[in-house]
Amino acid sequence: MERIPLIIQSFLSYKETIQGRSQLTVKEYYTDLRTFFRFLIVSRGEVSISISDRDAIAALPIDRVDRAFAASVTTDEVYAFLLWLARDMGNGPTARARKLSALRSFYKYHTTKSHQLTSDPTRDIDSPKVRQALPKHLSLEESRDLLGSVDPDSDTAKRDYCMITFFLNCGMRLSELVGINLSDIDSDMRKMVVTGKGNKQRAVYLNKACVSALVQYLEIREKLGRTQSTTIKDKNALFLSSRGNRISNKTVQWVIKKQLKLAGLDGKGYSTHKLRHTAATLMYNNGNVDIRVLKDILGHEQLTTTQIYTHVSDKKLEEAMNANPLADEEQLY
Repeated sequence: MERIPLIIQSFLSYKETIQGRSQLTVKEYYTDLRTFFRFLIVSRGEVSISISDRDAIAALPIDRVDRAFAASVTTDEVYAFLLWLARDMGNGPTARARKLSALRSFYKYHTTKSHQLTSDPTRDIDSPKVRQALPKHLSLEESRDLLGSVDPDSDTAKRDYCMITFFLNCGMRLSELVGINLSDIDSDMRKMVVTGKGNKQRAVYLNKACVSALVQYLEIREKLGRTQSTTIKDKNALFLSSRGNRISNKTVQWVIKKQLKLAGLDGKGYSTHKLRHTAATLMYNNGNVDIRVLKDILGHEQLTTTQIYTHVSDKKLEEAMNANPLADEEQLY
């Protein structure tokens, strides 16, 4: 187990315990900071490793990083790091922006919270410009094909259908679906509570399709959890594996991948997260859901995050053009 320098450790602890970041997010912060400090150790000539030797750099310990080391970092070195990421590591704008964000958070914490550092070398650096791509999503017809791809004779048919229905109707994240407990669902099945990023909870209201799929799944849930002649191990988990455990992220991803293939939708880049995009898009384009309402449904903190889901369909663009009062005006010469 590698030793994490104390100055990094205190930052990671703050992110997890005070700001409520998930363990996965905290791990990503550490990975990005470790990459930066490894680059500095090599670029400063403190070890005899070539700056282009990826394997050697990836194995380099950063136990020498302390308060003095972090305080010595200059803005020019941060720029050099970003250039190295682009030229030597092949990192695109999104990856570089994420790593710069990790550095900014690190230095902001230590200059404004812990006060271990007095200057921030990242303060005046602009983030790499990231092209905002439209999120990939299934069409309404493809969504129906996916729902119809579930084999009714399969032992897990009702479970799989319910999971797909929740994804396509509620716009929830993979971790949110996996984490649903029976106790999170109202007795009248009008709504349920899901736990999103940063352990923040929100209410998700269940429409007719969700209630129907849920009722049918609950009828066979106990049987599904005992197919291996064992008792249900996680009695409060809504979605169970065939061995009675709470279903894993990996299993759900496998199920969705299998159903996409059966629906003839494989090879198009669709995934569990694309089903979240799909739910948001269908609600916005077909259901005329207000963007502020959509923000709450998806569990976003910022409205700007929600706006990436509200791309307008080609049909709406065409309708908007035809709605112009001058659309029918023709002049023949």
